[in-house]
Amino acid sequence: MTTQSYIRYWTAGIAVFLFLVWSLSDILFPFIVGIVLAYLLDPLVDRLEARKCPRAVASAIVTLLMALLAVAAVLLLVPLLQAQFVDFAARVPDYVTALREQATGMLLALQERLGDAEVASLREKLQGFAGPDAIAWAGKLLGRIWGGGLALLNLLSLMVITPIVMFYLLRDWDLIVSAVDDWLPRKHADTIREQVAAIDEVLSGFIRGQFSVCLLLGAFYALGLTMVGLDFGLAIGVVAGLISFVPYFGMIVGLCVGLGVAVAQFGEWQPIAMVAGVFAVGQFLEGNFITPKLVGEKVGLHAVWIIFALLAGGTLFGFTGILLAVPTAAVIGVLGRFGLRKYKESGAYSGSSVSASEDDPEST
Repeated sequence: MTTQSYIRYWTAGIAVFLFLVWSLSDILFPFIVGIVLAYLLDPLVDRLEARKCPRAVASAIVTLLMALLAVAAVLLLVPLLQAQFVDFAARVPDYVTALREQATGMLLALQERLGDAEVASLREKLQGFAGPDAIAWAGKLLGRIWGGGLALLNLLSLMVITPIVMFYLLRDWDLIVSAVDDWLPRKHADTIREQVAAIDEVLSGFIRGQFSVCLLLGAFYALGLTMVGLDFGLAIGVVAGLISFVPYFGMIVGLCVGLGVAVAQFGEWQPIAMVAGVFAVGQFLEGNFITPKLVGEKVGLHAVWIIFALLAGGTLFGFTGILLAVPTAAVIGVLGRFGLRKYKESGAYSGSSVSASEDDPEST
């Protein structure tokens, strides 16, 4: 098979894969979650198997433990968060009114320095932004997100299909890896294994580490905001932590929402500064201690690359694309570095082939 045939073959395969992901994105979620959990928990099953536990039994134990943890989280945490979310949604108009009143007071204070025309223009824009139309727009947006999230997640299929997929993949993981390894072209098998090992190191290090980072940040933000006395501090902190897998996004969203609630609730600078301090301390700990310790720098996934991959995946394939974004980014990153290394080792980079042809007297 020629190089052009290889290129056409892989291009067609990638196109078919992307088409299937796009067309089946609404039903892929529980399967992708099961695959991700099986990938993350396979080392635990391997440890149990090394202690003379049959593979099927070890897979059943791990799957059961994960199901119990999920049920416990749903029974203990979800009702509390749901109550806070419902209460927060009901009080959004009051918060908007309070913020508008405080902003109006600031405009009156600035009236001495600005002209009446400028102040009237600012007040008109403020009222238009914080008026009923803005509240209605925000409510419709939240409704679409909530409705779309329920339709996408499909909690029933998540609770039923994901454990089944996870169990069978954990049980047959080694067989699947052995079968795929047997499909590799013998000439390039070692090179492919080397790159797959690099992808596995990057992917496992990032996912396992980032999952721990999100949990720690969520707990820190929730505890800190609750201790400050911020309304809905638990919900704001948990959400900010859980979406911290997007670099800086969780902190920015949590800070904006937390400061908005703090300004409307307290009206004093000290508690507002304490809310900002919680996120500042959390960001400092995350950047200097938590992420370097749990994720490390060797994963080779830059923050900008992660943000782009998540946004591109979400735009193209919705929530399914977000789940596939990090694995795809890891694969592209590893293969891109491999290709760049091969290019720098070739004559096209050093110019040795060109200079050799020029020095060859037979070439003239």
